[in-house]
Amino acid sequence: MFKNISKSSGQIAKVLLALAVVVLVAILIAYIVIKRAEKPPQPVPEGPIEPLPMYETTLGDIKFMFLEATDKGSILSGKDSSQPDWQKDLYTTERFIELIIGAQNVGKENTLQKIWDVGEIIDSEGREFISSGQEVANWLPQYQDNLCGSILRPSFEPSPCKKIYEVAKISTGLKVRVFIYDKAYSEKILEEALLDIKLMP
Repeated sequence: MFKNISKSSGQIAKVLLALAVVVLVAILIAYIVIKRAEKPPQPVPEGPIEPLPMYETTLGDIKFMFLEATDKGSILSGKDSSQPDWQKDLYTTERFIELIIGAQNVGKENTLQKIWDVGEIIDSEGREFISSGQEVANWLPQYQDNLCGSILRPSFEPSPCKKIYEVAKISTGLKVRVFIYDKAYSEKILEEALLDIKLMP
């Protein structure tokens, strides 16, 4: 009788050992399958990371957005001006850039007149180009249509501000400075930011 008990204990031990080996093999196979299914880690990019272009920003209650920029080349044609009968062509040794920036009131009250504006273009080398003055006035919309610094009503469509700049041909990475003043008709800038410019040929 003791022989039978010891024989059956030995068989139970063998069965348990075989079962443990099978479970261990199953765990090992499951681990290998899971590891192969995992995606490899993303490679870390070398060198500096390029920031994404910024085409809109909010300063105070005014949201500025890049709308359009056109490289006009070295000539502003008199035929394209508001006075085509007598306006002569305007030339530069570099290039004219026509820029339109939108400004929208995201606040709850009207803004004041001349509380915001669009400033100079800055290239990747830090060179600054101010907007052209009276000499390009005939290529810009009339006062009622060119809304630079105008009163902005809450949640109205963006008001377009159009300016023309003379910019060096070699300039790249162009940005435009937008800002709000501390009060109407002031020269003290309260906040400012740079928007990227995407040039159309």
